[in-house]
Amino acid sequence: MLAEMRIQGLGVIDDATLELDPGLTVLTGETGAGKTMVVTGLSLLGGGRAEASRVQEGAKRAVVEGRFSADAAALAVADEVGADADDDGTLIAVRTVGADGRSRAHLGGRSVPVGVLGRLAEVTLAVHGQNDQLRLLRPAEQRALLDRFAGESVAGPLDRYRSVRTEWQKVAAELVERRDGARRMAQEADLLRHGLSEIGAVDPQPGEDADLLAQSRRLVAADELREVAATARAALVGAEDADPDAPAALALIGDARHRLSGAGDDELTALDARLAEALALLGDVGGELTAYLERLDADPERLAAVLSRQSDLKALTRKYAADVDGVLAWADEARERLDGLDTSEETLTALAARRDELAAELAGHAEEVTAARVEAAERLAAGTTAELGGLAMGDARLLVDVRPRQAGPDAPEALTVGGLRLVAGSTGVDDVELRLVAHGGASPQPLHKGASGGELSRVMLALEVALAGADPVPTMVFDEVDAGVGGRAAVEIGRRLARLAARHQVIVVTHLPQVAAYADRHLVVDKSVRGGTGPARSRVRTLAEGDRIVELARMLAGLDDTDTGRAHAEELLGAARAHREADRAPARRKGGAKRAR
Repeated sequence: MLAEMRIQGLGVIDDATLELDPGLTVLTGETGAGKTMVVTGLSLLGGGRAEASRVQEGAKRAVVEGRFSADAAALAVADEVGADADDDGTLIAVRTVGADGRSRAHLGGRSVPVGVLGRLAEVTLAVHGQNDQLRLLRPAEQRALLDRFAGESVAGPLDRYRSVRTEWQKVAAELVERRDGARRMAQEADLLRHGLSEIGAVDPQPGEDADLLAQSRRLVAADELREVAATARAALVGAEDADPDAPAALALIGDARHRLSGAGDDELTALDARLAEALALLGDVGGELTAYLERLDADPERLAAVLSRQSDLKALTRKYAADVDGVLAWADEARERLDGLDTSEETLTALAARRDELAAELAGHAEEVTAARVEAAERLAAGTTAELGGLAMGDARLLVDVRPRQAGPDAPEALTVGGLRLVAGSTGVDDVELRLVAHGGASPQPLHKGASGGELSRVMLALEVALAGADPVPTMVFDEVDAGVGGRAAVEIGRRLARLAARHQVIVVTHLPQVAAYADRHLVVDKSVRGGTGPARSRVRTLAEGDRIVELARMLAGLDDTDTGRAHAEELLGAARAHREADRAPARRKGGAKRAR
């Protein structure tokens, strides 16, 4: 529920705070006073499009702030983006639009993408205006409206239908691809088999190319390496033919130890231990050099074998990858791809059987969806028709027609359901159409043909009342949906809105006093000119009882300054109170009966 909204610098509104009733809040005012800016503000809070032209002239930005009494669904949206509710459980949403058209959004004190406010609006706020009446004329909107009314009875089967449909589409597409691309896939399979055969014949091992490179370098440079290793060994341990006046390192260190140990000085003796460590290390290195020299051999045959193996591996790396490990990875991918290129009749037959199995399952779910829609359509039509009777359309009837969507001969997603070839779309196999019988004896007509502007407003309101029990959105906003309506019908629209407000928070922008009389809270938008010559600016006021009478009298053909006008306004308020009491009495009795039980 939207408890409060503040608007700054939006259109003609400088700074206004709207305190909204949990029941029915109406917003009235002279034409051009700025009522539309309130609806624009609500739209911005709901993530609607931001336009720089809406920012007040001379202002740097327009700001709309809403305080929501958040329910579990709203808090879940906030939790996903790390936004926090206030200590009193309310959630603050802010939308800022700069004079340059740039927009920012905040939720619970955290900067968020504008889309987050849109998601919040989906679970908290529904704005209905004359554009929504136009959307109601679209077949897709009519089907969505019926599904919303049906609730889980359609949502459950439709979810199952969509799940199976996804797999059915995948299998059907794979079957078509295998059949249509059989020659291409056969050619690809031959190439993959040839490559795998080549690689298998060579049988490369992981890292083998690097090992062979090291071996070849060693074999090619065997003589140079032997000289280097022998010289180093002689320097460490000496050689048989070495010059006795040039002793090896081990002998020199041994002589140094002997001299230190016989010096009789503790400090020099301590160095002997360190020389012992060096002697042991040099001995190990000398031993390893000896072993290296023993296994180092210039083997022409081995070198030829290594070079030949390198040549075989290079033939693979030139064709399939940069190194042997890459060649092995290509082979693994080729085997996997080859498994998916099976175009044998057995595979095609198995795929066709699976497709047909899924089609039968899908048809069953489609029939469930259709049956649920037909049942819900009867209830929605009956409930809406009953409401139309109270909106000065006593002879009118609304029909909700659910019919199969026939598939053409070339339809890509055709499904046989109940012996009919239908289009299996993402929303099922049904088309839904709302049709109006405007009066007794008239033939049913689609809404866009059979309803005038005023009748369409009443049909939409009747639908909303019928949907009220199924609609989870707590706040509903109606922007002059009573356009083109007057007289008794206007009174009944007010009465229906008041009934709707028993289950939802309802905010109505209206020009009809008959509707405004039913408000739990009455707000008025006043326009004034600063200093008599400045730009026009508007404010929003909450009306007390006496002020309501004046405003209703003004709405009654501008009779706010006459006793007659005020008397009419008081009479209108009294009648609205009587209707509301009468409508609420059954609910109180029902509640009392429940408590007694």
